[in-house]
Amino acid sequence: MDLVTLLKKKKVKVIEIPKWGTYLRKQWEDNFVNHLSDKEKKSIYLYEDGCCGYLWHVFSYEKRKYLKEEQADTAFKKEPKQSCYVFYQHLDDAYILENASSLTAEDFVNEEDVYVVDKEFNWTYVRTHETGWCGPYFSRKDKTN
Repeated sequence: MDLVTLLKKKKVKVIEIPKWGTYLRKQWEDNFVNHLSDKEKKSIYLYEDGCCGYLWHVFSYEKRKYLKEEQADTAFKKEPKQSCYVFYQHLDDAYILENASSLTAEDFVNEEDVYVVDKEFNWTYVRTHETGWCGPYFSRKDKTN
């Protein structure tokens, strides 16, 4: 079952926002990676540079405080979620989720390189294509977990 169908079955209102991916990735970077210099960002392969480039490298290179694996899933489940954004590393389509309090990590088990963030960018949950080795991750903007 695709993500949108799954979420709608859970009574989550899904609003498609085509072409917002670039904007949301930049906002995510501005809120969760703004403590790194451009040189540091390049050193952790934050940007697309031929074969790699993932925002979540800020966690895998341990440049920001985070929870991972089961702790990340649990923190995400406990986080109040009225409305949030969902976007992907390599796609420009994104979603606004309303009435999202029922969201859990299990909803994203079939997704790769997906970012979930509240509308104020105070917290984020990330599921990577390397889940089990890298991620999933949960972090707060204020660097405290």
